[in-house]
Amino acid sequence: MQMLYNSDSFAVVLFDVEGHAVAGSVVPAAGDEPLRHGGYEIVDKFARKEIFLQGAMAESFKDGVAALIETLPSEEEIDDYIERFASLMQQPVILH
Repeated sequence: MQMLYNSDSFAVVLFDVEGHAVAGSVVPAAGDEPLRHGGYEIVDKFARKEIFLQGAMAESFKDGVAALIETLPSEEEIDDYIERFASLMQQPVILH
């Protein structure tokens, strides 16, 4: 488990990825194999909902972030990208 992104609005955590991940980023290192196990947990802090992306959806998320990172985005631009997944979030965040 690795925290990849944490803003006032969203948090993104990487879980159990085969291959190598770049510390602090969801951008794969050169030569990395596709995401095969695990995925990304995205938490909307204001809506208090989350989603776990795996498989093709996780690959799509990773590819979108990789393209976004090339533009040196602001925090607001990253949050805007992550917000695209907000309509899929159905799981409420429950604290123990």
